[in-house]
Amino acid sequence: MREIAHIQVGQCGNQIGCKFWEVISDEHGVDPTGRYCGESPLQLERINVYYNEGRGGKYVPRAVLVDLEPGTMDTCRSGPFGQLFHPDNFVFGSTGAGNNWAKGHYTEGAELMDTILDVVRKEAEACDLLQGFQMTHSLGGGTGSGMGTLLLAKVREEYPDRVLNTFSIVPSPKVSDTVVEPYNSVLSVHQLVENTDETFCIDNEALYDICHRTLKLGCPSYADLNHLISAAMSGVTTCLRFPGQLNADLRKLAVNMVPFPRLHFFMPGFVPLTSRGSQQYRNVTVPELTAQMFDSKNMMAACDPRHGRYLTVAAIFRGRMSMKEVDEQMLNVQNRNSPYFVEWIPNNVKTAVCDIPPRGLRMAATFIGNTTAIQEIFKRIGEQFSAMFRRKAFLHWYIGEGMDETEFTEAESNMGDLIAEYQQYQEAPPDDDDYVDVAGG
Repeated sequence: MREIAHIQVGQCGNQIGCKFWEVISDEHGVDPTGRYCGESPLQLERINVYYNEGRGGKYVPRAVLVDLEPGTMDTCRSGPFGQLFHPDNFVFGSTGAGNNWAKGHYTEGAELMDTILDVVRKEAEACDLLQGFQMTHSLGGGTGSGMGTLLLAKVREEYPDRVLNTFSIVPSPKVSDTVVEPYNSVLSVHQLVENTDETFCIDNEALYDICHRTLKLGCPSYADLNHLISAAMSGVTTCLRFPGQLNADLRKLAVNMVPFPRLHFFMPGFVPLTSRGSQQYRNVTVPELTAQMFDSKNMMAACDPRHGRYLTVAAIFRGRMSMKEVDEQMLNVQNRNSPYFVEWIPNNVKTAVCDIPPRGLRMAATFIGNTTAIQEIFKRIGEQFSAMFRRKAFLHWYIGEGMDETEFTEAESNMGDLIAEYQQYQEAPPDDDDYVDVAGG
């Protein structure tokens, strides 16, 4: 009932995906062989949101693992939860996309597309009532960005009425892994604007900052970063999987969070985050969760929400807590920080409360913000894109795979429009009759 199909694409997507399945399996009491070894009937009640039941009571993740080279797949398979996945759901090429969006989207990726769609179709048809798809990928490389967006377009075509949800790793401000990141990212955002319902923008630098500043980790590894992402991901769907006082699901999130169809890029966060040493000195309360939740240091995207305004916010609380207290705190935040919320949406905050906290915590919360400050990310990538595109640097790699320069120009102007829309709603007065609607929302 209300299942979610999970797709992970490219090296980054697969690494996050594998960590995510570790976290979800832990929550539902599923061991690395797929056997249930939990202690609460609630863990099994809606386990089918993410798992299919195989023979002999083995639980198999409803996951499709995709990459253009076999390396990451082998790592996944040999990892702690590698035996959990269905062997037929590993789909990989042999050549790799070489950080080239065009290879992932037009040549290498397109060749593999039919095979991937067959696996996705098989998983979707086995569902009782498919709620939607979630994808993990990055925008800076070749496979996750190029092939990931192609797959999204195909899935959107085949399942137009299902929710499409992506956890996209966007390029960081200071740390860059690839030189052609701006090209790949702008071409991907061009696709994401049209084809997804909800995109959670996460970037490595913000995660590193959280690990250094808040968790006090000396040298955080990708496993630590992926664990943070997984905590936020599991929070988004927690209401589908466990009973609660006030439910939310992917569709409810989309309806409450997206005021205009193109503005569906969110900034996620997870609380409580405390360093191992100071945990015993703090008792987590609802006011403390709320305060930490809206703190800019806890955002998983490197843009400061104080530089923009919140269009909408969703707060998903987990654990035993008083509903009255949650409502009071949420109202309190909106009243105290009213300049940071747009006035023309009277109640900006959607709240959900689930009774079951994450493993090892008494209460926790996932934060999802739709803020106009997210345009900082797009502006930054756009400027880097323009600087390279003006000189036509690296362009031959893309044109060699059959792309045309006009595609780059289109992507650039689409991104410019997106930034302009965010800016327009940031400055929108509450009741202006002469106000012209640019976004066509």
